[in-house]
Amino acid sequence: WLDLPDEPACLLHGDLWRGNVLADRAGAPVVIDPAVHRAQREADLAMAALFGGFPAAFYDAYAAHWPLAPEADARRPLFQLYHLLNHYNLFGPSYRDACVRILRRYAG
Repeated sequence: WLDLPDEPACLLHGDLWRGNVLADRAGAPVVIDPAVHRAQREADLAMAALFGGFPAAFYDAYAAHWPLAPEADARRPLFQLYHLLNHYNLFGPSYRDACVRILRRYAG
């Protein structure tokens, strides 16, 4: 399921979602609340897309700098599953259906 491209692990934010991006007084983006670790970069981008995502310009700029492998979209739910299970554990059953959908997708 995770036939990952041959690329080095990256330093990830670890909790990259819109709520962890603010602006400073000059309007420049500031990323807060890191859970820094080294891992596959697709993990951070999957988290970024999970809870509302970022504007298309964010993903376009990323792809212009370092494009993802074509199969990245198919792996995204697996990277999102960790965060959904964590939210299910912390916040309750409203996250259950999303977890089950991903598990069924890959169990079949």
